[in-house]
Amino acid sequence: MSQYRIAVIVGSLRKDSFNKKLATALTRLGPPDFDFQTSRIDDLPLYDQDDDTNPADAVKRLKSEIAAAQGLLFVTPEYNRSMPGVLKNAIDHASRPYGQSAWNGKPAGVIGASIGAIGTALAQQHLRNVLAYLNVPTLGQPEAFIHAKDGLFDADGGIGPSSREFVQGWMDRYVAWIRSHVSA
Repeated sequence: MSQYRIAVIVGSLRKDSFNKKLATALTRLGPPDFDFQTSRIDDLPLYDQDDDTNPADAVKRLKSEIAAAQGLLFVTPEYNRSMPGVLKNAIDHASRPYGQSAWNGKPAGVIGASIGAIGTALAQQHLRNVLAYLNVPTLGQPEAFIHAKDGLFDADGGIGPSSREFVQGWMDRYVAWIRSHVSA
């Protein structure tokens, strides 16, 4: 059985983040041949082009994890109608120096949860714009702007019954998207 390694990038640092919980619950919905590994971004220094020739160990690790992955899964909150700075910082690090982007050509899915009624719609759109520039083919449909409310997660940390069918449908499309872009 072939194995698809997926780098999961969560755009939140908060201990009890809805998006960390969503990422964990999503990985449970994936098929057995998908290996979801969360890439740490909380230890990255602020991006500085002066460091391109001598990146920090955390940056080398992130770039290595992205390079080793066959696909990407971005799970992001929305801060001030955009993606969090920590996520943009990670994207910048792994895309540099110019011409040496670890993101190039990696198929991706973008999803997120928020307590707001529009979920993470604007953060996802901004993220998609950046990913398009970086040549990251991104699943377009279905879009998933998850409203984090009571019942989203069950007692075991999985997706609750009221959202399970929709989220499983999103995961199934994501899996098909990755398979269509990767020769296993």
